Amino acid sequence: MRIGELSKRTGVSPRSLRYYEEQGLLTSARSDAGQRHYSDAEVERVSLIRQLFAAGMSSRVIASVLPCVETPSDPGVTESAFVTMTRERDRIDADIADLIETRDALDVLIRINRRHWAELSTARKPMTPAA
Repeated sequence: MRIGELSKRTGVSPRSLRYYEEQGLLTSARSDAGQRHYSDAEVERVSLIRQLFAAGMSSRVIASVLPCVETPSDPGVTESAFVTMTRERDRIDADIADLIETRDALDVLIRINRRHWAELSTARKPMTPAA
């Protein structure tokens, strides 16, 4: 399939697909006219690349992990990918802990804000004149 079809099937822009190729994350065959052609397997690979980017990995880190997908029986590749993946998982765990801490601090501010608004709304109620 050509780059436009891969783009449609994956939801990734042709520009991003070209970037993936420049970074060594994706490969294509070239026609005589120089057009990129991708196999059906590249759809799944692009999906994996997107997930890894969404997890905050850089293209450099992704490039170091992907050989594990290509040659899963190579112990050297598998071990290197394992080390990289566990390091990235630890980084993500730290990011999650930071986000939880930030969310908890925001919850405190929200509670304070609610109390403040409640106090303001009761202070604004007009007093009824005594008869």
